[in-house]
Amino acid sequence: MSKEKSKTHWTNWHHKLHKDLLNNKELIPNESNLLIAVSGGQDSMALLAIFNDLRALHSWEIDVWHGNHNWHKKSSIYAQELKDFCEASQIHFHLDIANSIDVSSEDKSRQWRYLKLEQKAKELKLKRKLENNLSILTAHTSTDNAETFFLNLARGSSYNGLGGIKKKSFLNNNYSLIRPFLIFNREDTSAICRSLGVPIWEDPTNSDTTIKRNLIRHEIIPKLETIYPGCTCRINNFIEKMNKFSNEQSDLSKLALLACKEKNHINRTIFNRLCEEARSTILNQAIKENCIKQISSINLKIICQKIYQKKIGSIDLPDGLKLTWTNHLISFEN
Repeated sequence: MSKEKSKTHWTNWHHKLHKDLLNNKELIPNESNLLIAVSGGQDSMALLAIFNDLRALHSWEIDVWHGNHNWHKKSSIYAQELKDFCEASQIHFHLDIANSIDVSSEDKSRQWRYLKLEQKAKELKLKRKLENNLSILTAHTSTDNAETFFLNLARGSSYNGLGGIKKKSFLNNNYSLIRPFLIFNREDTSAICRSLGVPIWEDPTNSDTTIKRNLIRHEIIPKLETIYPGCTCRINNFIEKMNKFSNEQSDLSKLALLACKEKNHINRTIFNRLCEEARSTILNQAIKENCIKQISSINLKIICQKIYQKKIGSIDLPDGLKLTWTNHLISFEN
């Protein structure tokens, strides 16, 4: 696409995203290779449309990945039509088809998508002999952020979980996972698609309120907006504050953990002198350094109480990890 053509598509949404990227130049550098996860819904199609319009200005190479979950009768038709759209727009298209076992739950579906995205990123990197300039993009919006906040709050998440969806994270420490559309909400993405004439292939399962996120999206948040108009925006502002607080707490907890360490162990005497909240924070940091999966705030509290009350003990953690303690030391064992 030429620079002249991209200018004819320039809208306030293009301007807002372009300005955000210029203010965060390390987020998606020029000449990056972008693997965009596209479901076909309004959020991901709006993301694809805007980035496709801006790609000449930033010399981006764009690939689209679509995961066919086979959740409804038209799944294959939607995938083919999305492929035709991408090819007409001169965008590389990649498809993975899930087995029913792979997507039998929300968690499994998410794990399958990220696994396939990582595999495709690795394939593209090897095939094109790329350096560290390949990023995976998803179309999470501020609406998704609010939904995730409620889900994490209901699950009993820690402060870190209430920090919401991060704009940039890493997929298994291998590839950057970028969410540039957190500056927009679902009303914005709907308006983008209408304004630019972008087609949408909406998955009918998105209306299934037996799925927790859909229930929050279609029933809980709209009711809250009726009671307190604009609450979604205020929730996102709170999430941003929590994110900053979480970053600060993470840095301080690392320093506190170092102060409690004795070689490769934690000095239990020093640890138990601290208040319960501080112990939970330090233990959470220690577990994060040794274990991929996080522990809920409730379980952290229970573990800290056991370490405080029992002279000797052990607890099994995820990933085959074991937490043990004696009179003087707390240790992690594989």
